[in-house]
Parts: sequence; C-alpha cells; structure tokens
Amino acid sequence: MAPARPTRSRSGALCGHLLLALTILTFTCDACKKVVLQVPSQLDAEKFVGRVNLKECFQSANLIYSSDPDFQILEDGSLYTTNAILLSSEERSFTILLYNTENQEEKKLLVLLQHQTKVLKKRHSKEKVLRRAKRRWAPIPCSMQENSLGPFPLFLQQIQSDTAQNYTIFYSIRGPGVDREPTNLFYVERDTGNLYCTRPVDREEYESFELIAFATTPDGYTPELPLPLVIRIEDENDNYPIFTETTYVFTVSENCRVGSTVGQVCATDKDEPDTMHTRLKYSIIEQLPAYPTLFSMHPATGVITTSSSQLDRELIDKYQLKIKVQDMDGQYFGLQTTSTCIINIGDVNDNLPTFTRTSYVTSVEENTVDVEILRVTVEDKDLMNTVNWRANYTILKGNENGNFKIVTDPKTNEGVLCVVKPLNYEERQQVNLQMGVVNEAPYSKEASSQSVMSTATVTVNVKNQDEGPECSPAVQTVQIKENVPVGTKSNGYKAYDPETRSSSGIRYKKLTDPKGWVTIDENEGSITIFRNLDREAESIRDGIYNITILASDKDGRTCTGTLGIILEDENDNGPVILKRTVVICKTVLSSADIVAVDPDGPTNGPPFDFSLESDPDSDLERKWRLVKINDTAARLFFQEDLPFGTYRVPVRITDRHGLSLITPLNVILCDCVTENDCTLRTDARTGHGEVRLGKWAILAILLGIALLFCILFTLVCGGTGAAKQPKVFPDDLAQQNLIVSNTEAPGDDKICPTNGFTTHTVGSSAQGICGTLGSGVKNGGQETIEMAKSGHQTLEPCRGTGHHHTLDSCRGGPVEVDNCRYTYSEWHNLTQTHLGEKVQLCNQDDKHKHAQDYVLTYNYEGKGSVAGSIGCCSERPEEDGLEFLDHLEPKFRTLAEACIKR
Repeated sequence: MAPARPTRSRSGALCGHLLLALTILTFTCDACKKVVLQVPSQLDAEKFVGRVNLKECFQSANLIYSSDPDFQILEDGSLYTTNAILLSSEERSFTILLYNTENQEEKKLLVLLQHQTKVLKKRHSKEKVLRRAKRRWAPIPCSMQENSLGPFPLFLQQIQSDTAQNYTIFYSIRGPGVDREPTNLFYVERDTGNLYCTRPVDREEYESFELIAFATTPDGYTPELPLPLVIRIEDENDNYPIFTETTYVFTVSENCRVGSTVGQVCATDKDEPDTMHTRLKYSIIEQLPAYPTLFSMHPATGVITTSSSQLDRELIDKYQLKIKVQDMDGQYFGLQTTSTCIINIGDVNDNLPTFTRTSYVTSVEENTVDVEILRVTVEDKDLMNTVNWRANYTILKGNENGNFKIVTDPKTNEGVLCVVKPLNYEERQQVNLQMGVVNEAPYSKEASSQSVMSTATVTVNVKNQDEGPECSPAVQTVQIKENVPVGTKSNGYKAYDPETRSSSGIRYKKLTDPKGWVTIDENEGSITIFRNLDREAESIRDGIYNITILASDKDGRTCTGTLGIILEDENDNGPVILKRTVVICKTVLSSADIVAVDPDGPTNGPPFDFSLESDPDSDLERKWRLVKINDTAARLFFQEDLPFGTYRVPVRITDRHGLSLITPLNVILCDCVTENDCTLRTDARTGHGEVRLGKWAILAILLGIALLFCILFTLVCGGTGAAKQPKVFPDDLAQQNLIVSNTEAPGDDKICPTNGFTTHTVGSSAQGICGTLGSGVKNGGQETIEMAKSGHQTLEPCRGTGHHHTLDSCRGGPVEVDNCRYTYSEWHNLTQTHLGEKVQLCNQDDKHKHAQDYVLTYNYEGKGSVAGSIGCCSERPEEDGLEFLDHLEPKFRTLAEACIKR
C-alpha cells in the first residue's frame, strides 16, 4: 500500500531537453580520458574522494561541470562529495566537463544545467522512495493543518496495498476520529483508499490521531496486517498568550539599589511548545507616573527590576505598570496580551523624627509624684504606626537625680513627661531638661549622611507648698559617755520649717525608747538622762542606742527622725574568762589554753596580764603555772604529777589600764584522749562524772513514767473490778487451751447415758498453778474437774482422795490422764452452768444424735511429759512439786514465767 504515482509527462519533457543540452555540450568539448577511483560504499558530505590531473587535458578552463550533483571538482582537480551518499555494488560513473568560453549565454546555460541536474536528482531519489513504499504495506506519515478552511471533505492521502493487483481490496479505518470521539472526523473510500477529513480540527484539543487501516477482500480475507496510521495536526498560531494573573502586586523598598528585583510575571500559550507560536516576549508598555522611568523588564523571563535608585516612598508610594506579552518572539504579527502590575514602595527609616518646637515650659508643685506635667510632639515622614515612625524619647540632661521620666504615647506618638520622684522647692526652684528623640528602627542611611538627633529643652518651674516640718537629716547623732549621772542634759534632735529654715514652733515627742534611758524636751528636742547608760548592755550594737523622735508644727503636720546616742566607752568592766571549766587529758597533754575577753572597747581592753591568785599558805603556784600566749590568751600547766580529779584554780586578768578581775577555773585532770571522752562519762579516775541528757531524752523518760502509771492504774482498777463481780468465761473456753492430741483414728462409738456433770473436792486448801486460763491463788475449798472427750460418751465423775485419777472410758479400757491441778474457786459456777448445759444438750437434736461439740475421749498416747497436761479440765495433786518447771522447753518457758508471776 503506498501513495499513487505522480504524473510524469511534464517532467519527462524537461529531462529530455537537459539531456539534449548535455549532449551538445559534450560534443562541443573533448573529453580527456576516463579515471577510475576506488571508494567506500558509504561517503559523508564534503568528503575528499581523490584527485584528477586536469592539466593534461586543458591548459586553462574557466568552467568546470560535473554531471553528478553528488560530486564536485575544484580547479586543482580535487574531488569532493556534496551530499552523504550510499553507493551500490555497481560502478558509478559521471562526466566532468572542462569548458573554456567567453560567451555569457553559454555560461548561463551551463549554470542552469547544473541546477536542473540537482533538481532532477532529488526528484529521482523521491521517486525511488515512493517506488520502494509501493512495494510494501507500511505506515505513511500524514498531517493536516489546524483549523483548515477546507473545502471539506478534505483529501489527506491515499492508502494502497500491493495485493490489490491480485485481489479486490476494500479499505477501512478505525480509531479516534472515526468510531471513537470525535466520531466521523475521518473516513476512507472503500475502493480507492482515499483518506478524507470532514471538518476543521483544533490542535490544542487533539494533537494527533492514531488510526488503524485495514485491507480486506470481499469475502473477509485479510491479506495484510492492520496498518497504524498517524495523522498529526499542524499547529496554527490561533491562541493568545495569557498572563497568569490579571493584576500583579509587588513591593520594593525605597532607596534600593539599581538592578534590585521587584518581581516576575508569567504568561502561558496553548499553542505547540518549542515553536515560534509559543516563544513569548515581555515588555513594559506604560508607567504611571510616567516620569522618571524607574523599572525595566527582561524580555524572556518577565523579571521586573529597578533601573534607578531614586525610589522615594515619601514622594510616590505606588507605581502602576502596563505590561505586554507577545508570541512569535515579539514580531509585529504575533498575538499579544496586556496586564497590570502595581508596585508598592516599601518604607524604610530614612527620615528622622523632629520636635515641632525647640523649647517647652511647664511647672509642677513640690512633693508631688507620678503626675504628668508635659506632652511633646514630633514630625516623621515615614509610614505611620510602624517602627520607622514610632518615637523613643530620652532625657539627655538635667535628670541626674531621677525626678523625671518620659514615655511614648502609643496612640499619638507624643512624649509624656512625668514626675516620678518628688521635687523640693527649697532645694531647686527650676529644673532645665534636654530631651532627644529617635525611632524604634535604626536609621537606614549611611553614617556620613545621618542628621543630628533632634533635641528640645524643657524648663520645669517648681511651685512652693506650705509643708510641715522637715526632719533632715533623718538620722542625727549625739555623743554621751556611759555611766554619766542621771539628770545630765544633752543635745537632742532638731527639725526645721523648710520655708523659714527655723526650728521655732516645732514640738518633739519620743516615739520609741527601748530601755527608757532618756527623756526629751518637748520644745527644744534636747534629751535628759533618766537611767544609767550602759554601753555593754545586750541590746546595744556598736555602742549606739537609737530612739525615734516625732516632730510636729502648730498645724499638726509631722515628720519622724531617729536620734542615735553614741555611748563613749569607759573602763568599767574587767576582763573575764568565759569558759570556766577546763579539761586537761593528762595522758596526752600537760596544759590547757584559756582565753579572756573584755566587754569594754578596744581602748580599755587588751593586752591582758594573767596571774594565779593564791593565798600565802597555799601551794597553788607549786602545782600550777601560767604562760602568756598573746594579748588575750594564756596557757595553764600543771607542774606536779597530780592525781586525776577536779581542781579549783583562781586566775586574775588585768587590762591595759590596770582594772582586773579574778575568774575561778575548774580544772579537770582526766584520763582521756579527747575532752569529750571525759565530759560525757562518769569515771572514778576523775572523782566524778557528768551525764548530760538532751531534751528528747528527758521527754522520753517522762513519757515512760506516764505510761507506767497508766499500766499500774489499769491493773488496780482491773483487780478491784474482779473482786466485785464474778468472772465470765466464754462458751468456747475449752477450745482455747493448748491441747496435745495425736489421735490416729477414732475409737469405737458407744452410747452412754448422760447423768450430769459433777465436781469433786480434793482438798481444803492448796496453791494452784494456772494453765492457759490462769487465775490468782485462792484459799478455801479446791474443786477438781476430770473429764474425757470422745465421740459418743458421757462424762462420769471420778472421786478419790489421791493425787492421780483415772477416767474409765465407755469402751471398757482404762485411760491414764496426766492431771493438772487448778486452784481457782471461780470454776464452780462455770462447771455447774456452761459445761453442764452443753452435756445435757448433746442428744437433744431431732434425730436423737449427739451434737458435734459433744465431749470426746482423748486416745491414749503413751506416758505424758514431765510437765503434765495443761488442759483446763485436768487436776494434779497439790503435793506434787514444781521441779518440772526448771526443765521446760523454750516455747513453754514464757508461759511458765507468766504463771509464776501471777
């Protein structure tokens, strides 16, 4: 299948004419000779092939012609290829004509011949391609113009199959544009294979169509495979470029440098990419305000930059640009679109704030505080309510005492001057302030172009007030010697009227006087000694005694001050040793250090002299010796081998003025290593000991004594209550005893009549040993209880006078029981009531069976222990000894000891 052959009538005629002309030229010129060159089968363009010697044929030639347009020859005989060629296996020959003529017509004819030869060569190559396509069923490229004007149906191309020479072939197509959307756009003639388009196509909607062509016979035979057929839509410049935004808004700072980027605009074009239809060019059409030109735009990228550094927001804060984009690389016939770009000029701090006035005058009353006295205003051309516009005020001079403060009103940007510390009219009647102002943001211009900070002066006049007395200074002092006679007068506290600078008319009153040592004169403020002054008193610090004075005028206005009485020291106290007890560990030391202090001041204190104060008949100096270490300390040595014990050593200490005191020392010679070893123990080697108890130890002892009294009180009350009322025993008393039972199996059950439960008196008087229910010793009748416990038995009383009793079992066999004697008369009521009732009720259930708590018999377990039974119902003769208590096992000793104590 291939396109149809083109007609050849016209071209064939032209070819015959050129061949004829070639023949004429050939006969006109003599050919020199035939040259054979061996070359590869494939040659590139402008490839050197070989060299031909043309001088042998002609001495000169002004025209050289090659009959094959794929080759050219130069005047020196060099042969080159003009195009890339592929040679067949056959020999390829062509003629080179050398022509020497002056005839211009011949020259033109020869040039025309060369051009027509090239055209014929190209057409011949194309026909060869078509002939090759005719011989095969292959896809053929096809295209149509976008938005074609017709006429419709528009012929596109013809498809054919080589099998049409042997068969009747019907052609058909399928695919988008045929049987899929957009349907019925293409169709093919069944018999001829002509392909048609029925209407215009928009490339922006469909770039191409991929169809499938079929060649079939009338009977449905398919001699060819389906043929893919691509129809490409050739683009037409039918779409305008469109900006991505209708209005662009950018911001650039004022005073920025030339070339600073403002922003970038962008446009799109729906036409085919990478073609002239989508090659866009940007430009600025108009600028408002028009003068001066401040912006430029890159034509390819759409980036807007500044072309001048004269942007000043304070002059013009906004510019509007009309911009254009045009395809076809901006050629006049390209499609274009416009848009608007608004450029806002951003503010920078390029204008300093300035005071609207250079001087201000205001006034304030003295002694007032936290009041507003003045508002100052400034002008700033920068953008309002920004850091470039807001002002910071500063007091540069005149506020050394900190009386004033200036702040910024955030709403009005005014400076508010306030008084934060009261002014005194008597000290200053006028204050001159110098203020400066800057912005919150730093100044943006270079340092060389900065202006001087704007300043203004403020004169503050202080108004006088009729105020009360002034206690100035607040603390006044007076010096008085200690121990001066009572009634001595001295200067006191003075307050004055700030207006008159006089103290007349002011009355004084004492507010505080810790020790009541002085009185104060109401009119003059002088003081009189009321009690003896003692510099060494406990409440005196650094020798100064402070009293508080209240001064008032006739109108009742007051002020408060402090009078410090500086007590001059006198030598009225001798030096003493504060540590009266000295411990000397005789085994390791032979001396002890003693330190003296003097309550008086340094002028009446050390250096001290130390000496032993002894009677003439005393041997104190023979036993002890003092050696001075420094001005306030000495070392005490014992000179003989004194025995351990406590010694009284009087020591006299004298200050620098000769005033002395005797301090008796208690010196302890102790057999110790450290002083604590001796002071915290009682040892015969020292003759006495000292035991010190802390407050917690004393508290613990008191709590122990109180607890002991509580226990004794409880016992006394309990004994008294027991004597007054009979003891009450619980129902399960028998089950609370310690019972040893090694019963391996129950005995034979036998029914015995229940005749009651009786007691037997064994003796008249005895001492009882209590078991687990232990009781006190009772005198009088002793009651003994013997009983056995078995599954179905009755308890028979055992009477006898011996010390060991046997309880006969209902089974007939004797059972020996080790009896323990109990001597407490309270058991009488218990055995007659509780135990008797339980035995009587053993067989009173509905089925006449014994209850589960019926008294059972212990099985015989062998000979009992030496200690005997501790059961509550057993008895031991009173004559048995208590020697077994000395051989009890450890777990029973506690119980035995408790019984003995009772």
